[in-house]
Amino acid sequence: MENTARKAAISTLVAVAIVVAALALWKIKVVIALLFLGFVIAAAMRPGVDWLARHYVPRSVGVLLHYLALFGLIALFLALVVPDAVRQAETAIHAAPSATGIKHEILSSTEKYLKRLPSARSLVHPAINVTKKASEVLIGIFFAFAVGAYWIFERDRTVDLFTSVLPRPRRKVVRDTWWLIDMKLGAFVRGELLLIVFVGIVLSFSFWIDGMPYWLLLGGFAGVVELVPLVGPFAAGAVAVGVGLTVSWQVAVGAAIAVIVLRQLEDYYIAPHVLGNAVGLSPMVVFISVTVIGFLLGAFYVLLAIPIAVVLATLFDVILRNRDPAEEDVPSVLHSAKESEE
Repeated sequence: MENTARKAAISTLVAVAIVVAALALWKIKVVIALLFLGFVIAAAMRPGVDWLARHYVPRSVGVLLHYLALFGLIALFLALVVPDAVRQAETAIHAAPSATGIKHEILSSTEKYLKRLPSARSLVHPAINVTKKASEVLIGIFFAFAVGAYWIFERDRTVDLFTSVLPRPRRKVVRDTWWLIDMKLGAFVRGELLLIVFVGIVLSFSFWIDGMPYWLLLGGFAGVVELVPLVGPFAAGAVAVGVGLTVSWQVAVGAAIAVIVLRQLEDYYIAPHVLGNAVGLSPMVVFISVTVIGFLLGAFYVLLAIPIAVVLATLFDVILRNRDPAEEDVPSVLHSAKESEE
């Protein structure tokens, strides 16, 4: 009886500890998500930093150059695209036949959010009044990029520390698995950035040729929502067709053709050549991952759905299917990931 009571007490304590740990992790899920985002950022720029390091550029300088390049692209976007987009939205609102129409409401919201975007000058002179919510967002962004910078330098030491407590036969497998996940995440992010720019430019030009009003707004929107798996491209196409119908059915058909043709090119030619096997996930797995994470965690976390699925799929292959991570194909987008790890 005494042994039974002791085992029951230990089991109860373990169960309570698991529940408490799960609740604690759920409470700090935002921090965990930002940490993971920082790891993804580091994975994306690691090959570039390593390439610069092989050319005698210190890693700290390499990280700074990557962040400056990203900062410059954002400033360029805000300086060149946002003002024209605001003007197009204002023109659309003035041309709306009714102040209560759906089109008017959508464009009014678009104009409002566009005007809330910071200008390129405000990025250089950030001493501006911001709301509490904006401050939290900025702090979260800074935290994620800071984690990304630190992880460039600390990853190898962390992996060595983690594997040092494992049995020797498992150390190499764990280390190779970690490297493989890192390379897949980096290739995926770099490929997504290329696709965002490509989709935004091509669809903006296509909508302009088609005579679509607010073509810059629609093209930019289509590029940005490439970040949202599955739902984003569908939403971009639906919005483009809807706006086209306010002009004529011919313009709507032209917009639909442009979106469908680009979608087919992206799915069957561009994405396979740009992303390669960086993800290695079937459309069904992507759909389930996006749906589950969206329901459980919220809309923001959908952006991390595919990276999370990549991690889980890689672990599944290594642990349950006994695949050797060292023999897996190494994805290469913009940089040779294998050279980065050697």
